[in-house]
Amino acid sequence: MVAFMRFIRNPRTIPKYTLCSLLVSCGGTLFGLDTGTIGPITTMPSFLTTFSPSHTGHLSSTLHGLIVSSILIPAAIASFFTGHLADWLGRVRSVALGGLVFGIGAGMEAASGGWATGSGGDGAGGGGLAMLFVGRIVKGVGEGLYLSTLVVYITEISPPHHRGTLASLPQLLITFGICAGYFLCYGTVRLSSSASWRLPFALQAVLALSFAISCLLLLPESPRWLVLKGKRLGGEEVTRVWEGLGVSGVEREKAVEEGVVEVAAGAGVEGSVAGSTAGSKIKGKQNEIFKIFGKKVWKRTLLGVFLMSMQQLSGIDGVLYYAPLLFSAAGLSSSTSSFLASGISGLLIFLVTIPAFLLCDRWGRRTSTIFGALGITACMFVIGALYASDSVHGDRGAGRWVVVVLIYVFCVVFSVSWAVGIKVYASEIQSPETRAAGSSVAYGANWITNFLIAFTTPIFLAHSSSGVYFLFGTATLLTALVCAFFMPETRGKSLEDIDGAFERSASALSAATGLRVRMGVSGAGRLVRRFGGGGRRAGMGTVGAVGEADGGGRGGREEFDVELLGMGTRVA
Repeated sequence: MVAFMRFIRNPRTIPKYTLCSLLVSCGGTLFGLDTGTIGPITTMPSFLTTFSPSHTGHLSSTLHGLIVSSILIPAAIASFFTGHLADWLGRVRSVALGGLVFGIGAGMEAASGGWATGSGGDGAGGGGLAMLFVGRIVKGVGEGLYLSTLVVYITEISPPHHRGTLASLPQLLITFGICAGYFLCYGTVRLSSSASWRLPFALQAVLALSFAISCLLLLPESPRWLVLKGKRLGGEEVTRVWEGLGVSGVEREKAVEEGVVEVAAGAGVEGSVAGSTAGSKIKGKQNEIFKIFGKKVWKRTLLGVFLMSMQQLSGIDGVLYYAPLLFSAAGLSSSTSSFLASGISGLLIFLVTIPAFLLCDRWGRRTSTIFGALGITACMFVIGALYASDSVHGDRGAGRWVVVVLIYVFCVVFSVSWAVGIKVYASEIQSPETRAAGSSVAYGANWITNFLIAFTTPIFLAHSSSGVYFLFGTATLLTALVCAFFMPETRGKSLEDIDGAFERSASALSAATGLRVRMGVSGAGRLVRRFGGGGRRAGMGTVGAVGEADGGGRGGREEFDVELLGMGTRVA
């Protein structure tokens, strides 16, 4: 936040790594625009007349859900392979490729349904609807290609003390895009022609192509990717990139130390490298898809997948995609009223994300996730109880206004907690050699869950007004419990500090459960364990373990003191 205020006073002082992070984060605006426009678009009279069967002006809940969610499965599939593509092409070219594909898909959406000037369209029905679906599928592939990679890029070019804030930039711009999308549709819904829904799609196409070109022309490649591709740490190319990014000498020295570990990790080197405590790394030239489930990284892979999946099961995209429907159910029946209420929710999300973005590196990732989950659970259970007790009526009573207010409260709580922290956390906990692939799989899980929510929410609402809220509330409560036991804190830690801590905690867990631990002492070793409070406390509740290994008659002995779930594990 101090750096942000310094920039406001003197914009020339902003480091280039911040400008690069801001530019690549504009991909989040594209995602936000799609999220903020597709819900309102699919309720516009012109759109309904164009694409509804026999031009009846009505979409079934199943067809409505398919149109909205058809972008998500292609995004999930693309995301699963994006990590390998980003390791091959590079971070910048992968992001640019994704932006190009997204723009092509958005152009196809804008061109679907024929070009009649009235409210209908001569290409409606089978052909027009098919083109709309193809456009959304292509668009989804583009989203899957760039979204997870841009977070990896920011993570790799940012100094540790600014990484959380900068990696939150995409989420900030996603909320900006959502807000802009709502109000864009609020403005175009008054148009009687098909331009009311074509204009939002066309704008996305133009912005996506501009984004792709800008990334290729203006962004340097990640220096950590250059190192992983075999460039020498002290080489001219890598040094020139760090200098061009404006990373200070001290920060660069730390990055070089981290780079040594990354090179060692990529080569499968065991043991300490350049004084690092990261420990043994995955050996050999395994297939990349299996590395993320290696014995030393599978837990963090699953943690990232779990958190990214539960982020969607909180119901956020059910609210964002179908805000007009939710507000209509609460009594705001007209299109303009429900669109305006949706726009206000988008504006509120954007405004509260700003302080959350600025303070991201001051708030613990674990704390904000747990308390955010509890706040979301409370909102969802209260809304579900109101609907279940038949206390919500569209034309009378206070129940409908309580629902509207709680939807706003839910958006605020999510935006200041889960929206900012979870995506950063899912990327930064991955090990160096699996960061791109692990982040891609986590995003893929996010997309799949998003699809399930986007597809089933209108069907749920058509059959039960309360059930969907109880589902979301239960999911967030479960997440709070899991995070309380299994989510270590990462705030303020370098990427390799996080990597080393996960590996040391895994080794400590093996020792604590009686598994054989190689202590580096010659001869047959005997492990004697005792438990106590010797570990230095960090993050969530930890278990201290003190062990000794006798060197089979040689008198060798080593002691170690570790924390099973702490981030400051100490080995003596």
